[in-house]
Amino acid sequence: MPAADDNNASFDPSAFLSTCSGRPGVYRMFDADAKLLYVGKAKNLKKRLASYFRQNGLAPKTAALVGRIAQIETTITANETEALLLEQTLIKEWRPPYNILLRDDKSYPYVFLSDGDFPRLSIHRGAKKQKGRYFGPYPSAGAIRESLNLLQKTFFVRQCEDSFYKNRTRPCLQYQIKRCKAPCVGLVEPAEYADDVRHSVMFLEGRSNALTDELSSGMQAAAMTLDFERAAGLRDQISLLRRVQDQQSMEGGTGDVDIVAAMVNPGGACVHLISVRGGRVLGSKNFFPQVAIEEEGSGVLLAFLAQYYLSSQERDLPSELIVNAQHEDFPTLIAAIDELRGRELSISYRVRGTRARWQQLAVTNAEQALAARLANRQHVAARFDALALALNMDEVPQRLECFDISHSSGEATVASCVVFGPEGPLKSDYRRYNIEGVTPGDDYAAMYQALIRRFSKIKDGEGKLPDILLVDGGKGQLAMAREVLEELAVPDLILLGVAKGATRKPGLETLYLNDAAHEFTLPGNSPALHLIQQIRDESHRFAITGHRARRGKTRRTSTLEEVAGVGPKRRRELLNHFGGLQELSRASVEEIAKAPGISKKLAELIYAALHSE
Repeated sequence: MPAADDNNASFDPSAFLSTCSGRPGVYRMFDADAKLLYVGKAKNLKKRLASYFRQNGLAPKTAALVGRIAQIETTITANETEALLLEQTLIKEWRPPYNILLRDDKSYPYVFLSDGDFPRLSIHRGAKKQKGRYFGPYPSAGAIRESLNLLQKTFFVRQCEDSFYKNRTRPCLQYQIKRCKAPCVGLVEPAEYADDVRHSVMFLEGRSNALTDELSSGMQAAAMTLDFERAAGLRDQISLLRRVQDQQSMEGGTGDVDIVAAMVNPGGACVHLISVRGGRVLGSKNFFPQVAIEEEGSGVLLAFLAQYYLSSQERDLPSELIVNAQHEDFPTLIAAIDELRGRELSISYRVRGTRARWQQLAVTNAEQALAARLANRQHVAARFDALALALNMDEVPQRLECFDISHSSGEATVASCVVFGPEGPLKSDYRRYNIEGVTPGDDYAAMYQALIRRFSKIKDGEGKLPDILLVDGGKGQLAMAREVLEELAVPDLILLGVAKGATRKPGLETLYLNDAAHEFTLPGNSPALHLIQQIRDESHRFAITGHRARRGKTRRTSTLEEVAGVGPKRRRELLNHFGGLQELSRASVEEIAKAPGISKKLAELIYAALHSE
C-alpha cells in the first residue's frame, strides 16, 4: 500500500472498505482541506475503491492521488447507467483536478436560415426557437464561417442583422464588393432571390452534385442565348462549388456520424472529432483534455464521449459514433445517452470503406495535432539551447534564417528563405524570390541574387537581422553568402553551411561555421543537428513548392490537347463541368472521373498531364 503522507494520515482505508457497499454508484475523493480531488463511478463500489489501495501496481499519478486522500464519500445508484449520469454531472459542476476534463463544453453551432421574403443566413447556437431552418451541426465556428463565406460569395444571400437590413436606404459595402444583391433597397426580384436561397439550401443539404449540374445547364443555356454575363456568373459559381467538392475527399458516405479518435502520449492527450451530416464532412476539431491520471486512449475516449454527449441537452446527437478504440463501458454509455436524451446511437470500432477512411483520418489528425502541440511546447526551445551550446554562443539565438534554391534544369528558378524562432517556424516572415537574369542552373548566381535582395533591406535599415544564417550547400554556397555580407557591410552574424555527407544520408551532414576552415559534424542524435535538419528541410520544401507553382503557370495552357482520348467535345464538357481549366487542375482523379464520359483510366491520364513534372 502506498505510504500515507500527512494529508491522509487520519484516513483508514481498511475501515472504510469494511463498510463500503458493493452496489453501483459514484465515489468522491477529498483531501485534508475538504477539496474535491476526483469523481468516479463503479459497477461495484467496494471492488473499485479497493483497487486504489492495493500494495503495488499503481501508476505514479494514481499513487499521488491516493497519497492525498483524507475522505471518500459514496452515492449508491440503482444501476451503472445512473452512476455514469451522476458522475458526469458532478465532473461538470466541480471540475476535479484529477479527472480528465473537457475544456470546451459549448454546443455545436448551426447555420440558420430565417423565414420571410428575403431570408437571412447566420450562425446559431443554443435552443432552436426561431422560425426557420437549421443546418448542421458544425464542429466549430471556423467550419461554419467557411461555409457562410462560400455561400455569400457564390449565391449572395444576405447575412446582415435584421435591424440593419430594415433600416437601409441605400446599398451597403457587401453590395459594392458583390457579396449581396441588396434586397434591403429592392435591387433584386423576390423570385431571383428565392432561387439563390434554394441553391444555398441544396448546398447545405449536401446536394452539391445536383446543384452543379443545374448550374452547368443554366450556364450552357445562357451561352446559347448569348447572355454571356449570366453565363460567366454561373461559371464562377460552379468554380467555387467544384473547389469545395475537390477538398471534400470523404464524399460518398451516408448518414449522421461523428468520428472520434483519442491519442495519448507522455505529456498530453488529444481527441479529434470529425462531424458528418447527410454523408458530408462538415469539418473537424481538436480537443486537448486535461489528463491528470495516466490513462490509455480508450479511457480518455470514454471520458470524452461521456462528458461531450451527456453534459448538454442542446448538443446534437448523431446516429452513430465511430471510434478508434474499444472500452467495456461503451454499452453503459449508450444506455445513459438513451435515458438522458431519449435517443439511441451505436458505437462502431471495426468499420470498412468510407467509414474506415473517416476513422483513419481522425486518427492521423489526432496524432499530428498532439505531436505538434508537444513539439512546439517542449522541444523547439531545447533544440535552440543545444544549438547555442554546439556553436559556443554566449546567448541562445532568437532568429534563424535558411536559404535554398530550386529549379528544373535551370527552368523557373526560385530561392526560398524560411525563418525559425524558439517557438517554431515564423511563417509570416517566409519569403520566396523569383530568380531572373542568371545562367540557367547556376546555383551560386541564384544564391547571390537572393541574398543581395534579402540583405539590401538590412543595409537600408529595414527588416530584422538573423542571429544565424544557414545556407543549404557546401563551401561554395558558404563563400557566396560571405561575399554578399561583406559587399553590403552587414553586421557580423554567424554563417552556417549545411552540406550533405558522402552518403547523403540524414544525420551525416557536414557543417561549416563562418568559413570552410571550420568544418565539423554533430552526432546523429544531437538536438542541435535535428533543428538544423528541420530548418534545412523546410527551406527545401518551401523552395520546391514555389518552383513548381511558377513552372506550372507556363505548362498548363495546352495540356488537355495533348491527352490521348480527349477531343474537342470532351475538353468542352470537362471545362463546363469544372468551370474552367484552373478548377480542373485542382481536382483529384476521383473528381475528374465523375465528369460525364470520363473513365477512371482516362481521369488518371488527365491528372498526370495536368501535374506532370
